[in-house]
Amino acid sequence: MMLKLMDSIKEGFCKDIIKTYTVNKNETYIEVSNEAVKRLCMFIYKNIECSLINLFANDEREVNDGFSVYYSFAAKKEGELITVKTTISDTSVIIPSVTLEIPAANLYEREIRDMMGIVFEGHPDMREFVFHENWPWDLHPLQKDFSASRKPPFENRRQDFVRIEGSGVFEIPVGPVHAGIIEPGHFRFSVAGEPVINLEAKLFYVHKGIEKLCEEKHFEKVFFMSERISGDESFSNSLAYCQAIERIAGIYDVPERAAYARTIFCELERLYNHIGDIAGICLDVAYIFANGQFAMMRRWCQMLNEELTGSRFLRSVNFPGGVRREFIKDKEKIVLPAMDRLEKEFSETVDIIKSNAMFIDRVENTGVVSHTLAVELNSVGPAARAAGVHDDARVNFPYAAYDKIKFEVPNHNNGDVNCRMNTKIEEVAQSISIIRQAVELMPSSGGIIEPVESLEPYKHAFGITEAPRGENCHWVMSGENNKIFRYKVRTPSFCNWPVLCHAVKGNIIPDFPLINKSFNLSYSGNDL
Repeated sequence: MMLKLMDSIKEGFCKDIIKTYTVNKNETYIEVSNEAVKRLCMFIYKNIECSLINLFANDEREVNDGFSVYYSFAAKKEGELITVKTTISDTSVIIPSVTLEIPAANLYEREIRDMMGIVFEGHPDMREFVFHENWPWDLHPLQKDFSASRKPPFENRRQDFVRIEGSGVFEIPVGPVHAGIIEPGHFRFSVAGEPVINLEAKLFYVHKGIEKLCEEKHFEKVFFMSERISGDESFSNSLAYCQAIERIAGIYDVPERAAYARTIFCELERLYNHIGDIAGICLDVAYIFANGQFAMMRRWCQMLNEELTGSRFLRSVNFPGGVRREFIKDKEKIVLPAMDRLEKEFSETVDIIKSNAMFIDRVENTGVVSHTLAVELNSVGPAARAAGVHDDARVNFPYAAYDKIKFEVPNHNNGDVNCRMNTKIEEVAQSISIIRQAVELMPSSGGIIEPVESLEPYKHAFGITEAPRGENCHWVMSGENNKIFRYKVRTPSFCNWPVLCHAVKGNIIPDFPLINKSFNLSYSGNDL
């Protein structure tokens, strides 16, 4: 497949290709001229139906005298990554936008303009995205000459939202401060009567500057930053980072016990997230009994995490090359009974909520996402699988011990709250099965880590995991003296926030909390 594709690319773009190379077994890079980058991206996107899974820029002036833009596509059925790269001498050079042809590129291009200063010609909406209107328009923190400690001047410009014109159209602002323990985000609803006709989400109130802070840090220190991208996906994020570092170091298989341990902890993280999401859905329709039951089970999962590792959020478990210590050894008798108890309580409570007609009436046909929309915006995780997208990084890009374990990937087609909930319910059952298999198949002896001693400068690699919210894509470039030159993070929430805004259209505002909870996206994971 890849050979045939590369032959057709070389034939059609022979005059435009500067060089091609393959690293880390399945990552192919094609460097082309600025004039050809859009045509090549369109060829890959349309002819082999690849998904745009990442789009980012890198200030490489000290490496190749320019700024590079990377368009990363995934041929998921083949488990291959194809990245188109183009380099410009400075940010005054205009790059053609691909947003109108590839809708998933929209927010990436806006992010690059804010963070790196590169403008995409023909983009339909180049308003501020990461930074709000109090940040200087011409200040771009991911340029290497911007100091992370610099305090920018404060600008007091009016926030600009999309205005829906028409008789009887009203705007309803919600947030950024919300009731309960929740991170900040502003939602601007446009309504005509009761139905929502547009929703715009203004995020990045908790932007932490993660990518900037990781520059010129030792790769071991950056590991701790990766765990703090999003609290409830600490393990998935740190694992994606570890995988990228391991690939740069030439480590493609960690010790077998470490691989199985990583699999177990990935699924424990999925369990407490999915069960918590289902609890939240029940709470948002005032189904207090069911909420209490699922919240109790979520707590069980986190207590098990703490008993095994000392951390409810599974922090300081991973490390480049494997896991830090023997977390599972002699604790098998704790894990398996815990899974039995959870499975029984969970299945009984699910039967109760599914027999409640009023509950089902609230979740069915609410917040529908079509298959076409999910594909166009590259929706990921349970949100995508609930709309008929058959993708899962554990299958497409197997890691840890997933290639040795049997499991199914649940799928539904209607794309509503009910389907997203049922996808997570079925994934809980699969996670319990995966954990049982991993405990049984884990070898009784062997190492747990292959230490990463050093990194060759200016090597790069992807790390991809299936976080509870979906496909998690990290890209790392090493620098001098074992430090990180560039760390690009793309969490599943970044892909799914635009999908949520579309899902709300046509529904009433009181259903927004329910639709929102069925996605349960991370503000912190999006805002970085």
